[in-house]
Amino acid sequence: MALVVQKFGGSSVSDAASIKRVAKRIAEAKRAGNDVVAVVSAMGDTTDELIDLAQQVTPLPPQREMDILLTAGERISMSLLAMAINNLGVRAKSFTGQQAGLITDAVHGKARIVDVVPSRVRATLEKGSVAIVAGFQGVNPESNDVTTLGRGGSDTTAVALAAGLGADVCEIYTDVDGVFTADPRIVPTARKIDRISYEEMLEMAASGAKVLVLRCVEYARRYDVPIHVRSSFSGKPGTLVLDADSPAPAVPGLLGTYTDPHTNPSDPDQGESMEAPIISGVAHDRSEAKITVVDVPDVPGSAATLFEAVAAAGVDIDMIVQNVSAAATGLTDISFTLPAEQAATATRALEALQPDVRFGSLEIDDQIGKLSLVGAGMKSNPGVSARFFGALRDANINIEMITTSEIRISVVTRADSLDEAVRAVHTAFELDAEAEAVVYAGTGR
Repeated sequence: MALVVQKFGGSSVSDAASIKRVAKRIAEAKRAGNDVVAVVSAMGDTTDELIDLAQQVTPLPPQREMDILLTAGERISMSLLAMAINNLGVRAKSFTGQQAGLITDAVHGKARIVDVVPSRVRATLEKGSVAIVAGFQGVNPESNDVTTLGRGGSDTTAVALAAGLGADVCEIYTDVDGVFTADPRIVPTARKIDRISYEEMLEMAASGAKVLVLRCVEYARRYDVPIHVRSSFSGKPGTLVLDADSPAPAVPGLLGTYTDPHTNPSDPDQGESMEAPIISGVAHDRSEAKITVVDVPDVPGSAATLFEAVAAAGVDIDMIVQNVSAAATGLTDISFTLPAEQAATATRALEALQPDVRFGSLEIDDQIGKLSLVGAGMKSNPGVSARFFGALRDANINIEMITTSEIRISVVTRADSLDEAVRAVHTAFELDAEAEAVVYAGTGR
């Protein structure tokens, strides 16, 4: 008997009919001979609506109270889903994150999971029932306060439970059929990827791909949890995310046959290894801003002082570029990107340093977009960079910043040029499919 953890997002449980459809899928997985744990998000846009409601009450709600408020959405979903499953003749029991043993640190709003003690969930499975767990939430053992995990917290909850329970696979259900070579909302001809390595998926997630959040993939790689991304609106097989050399998990009722990506599936007699695809996909992110610290004295320690202050303020830094200093002035400019919502916090932290560091000024730009090309094959294939930048040149896209890793090239451009840039690069690397991808629900939030 296999153990499967299934996660359903807000668009998958947006109304009563959707909850019944999800309940039927869970019941089928149970009847196929699996032990099943389901992690569920709040219905539709409930979380956003609760945030709006809180802001109507006060512009600065205490974060502890916000966590208590926001966890209500998942509690509604979990109880309704348990009712629907029981109505199908399959026993099910719902649990909050605290009851399920999700232990977190004390940071409200974006807590991190520090331990998973799923004793009640395991006991429920041993009795033959389905366990339904509220995503996005946990508890801090020192204060006994409820905490929330931040964006994508339900995905992280599911993978953490899969690791804690030793599950065979963690299925992440969403409103598209899997991981695509680009966002199908931007590139309708994006091609679905059958399987992708943790390494490539980490780069895609870090670069803005919304189908899986970075923390979820990090957790899966650390604990070697296979992830199966698929749609709750179709029976298509989806995308497997796992170590490049790992076989597909054997789970009763798991749809689709996944071949070794290094062999040719069209030739059953072919035994020689073939190269995996050079490029996995094109990711984009329009949620970042750029801060430039102008005229920084080019002396040892200046950059360290600036970024220590930003780190102390809890700001996440992405790309960093420092210009060559002007010989005549001994001054340089340092630019970095960060989540746009953290720009004000970073600005305050840097302004406090101005008397000591004596930089000239700060420039904030929130009209940028980040484009990334990801593929494990690029490290052994010359010419990828030339084709990438050539595609942007031919589309008349101006580049403002460039960073690279072994399997990724990222650039910053104007936000209003981002969609065109994504389509140009996607086509240049021949990633387009003949048929258009299907997006079954709304925003996927």
